[in-house]
Amino acid sequence: MQLITAIIKPFKIDDVRDALSGIGIQGMTVTEVKGFGRQKGHTELYRGAEYNVDFLPKIKIEVAVTNDLLDQTIEAIAQSANSGKVGDGKIFVVELSQVIRIRTGETGEDAI
Repeated sequence: MQLITAIIKPFKIDDVRDALSGIGIQGMTVTEVKGFGRQKGHTELYRGAEYNVDFLPKIKIEVAVTNDLLDQTIEAIAQSANSGKVGDGKIFVVELSQVIRIRTGETGEDAI
């Protein structure tokens, strides 16, 4: 089992959700976050004053998947989140040692 964490541009969330639904992913966690990578933020003008915006709005998606869905899920996220511009985001994959469904007590892949 793997935990996939993807950081994407906010306007791509619907595309990613549709792509994941299309391959059978039934659940995900979505969080609004702020951050920066190589783009390093930007400068804005507000009421005549210039200021730096260091942290840009992003969306963090977390999806727990079985090993057989891993490559398909990564490919779906990568294709649907790609705009071809700087700041499209990153995908991180971490091994899950245990998963437990609280309501039923199911464990492992049954809990996903």
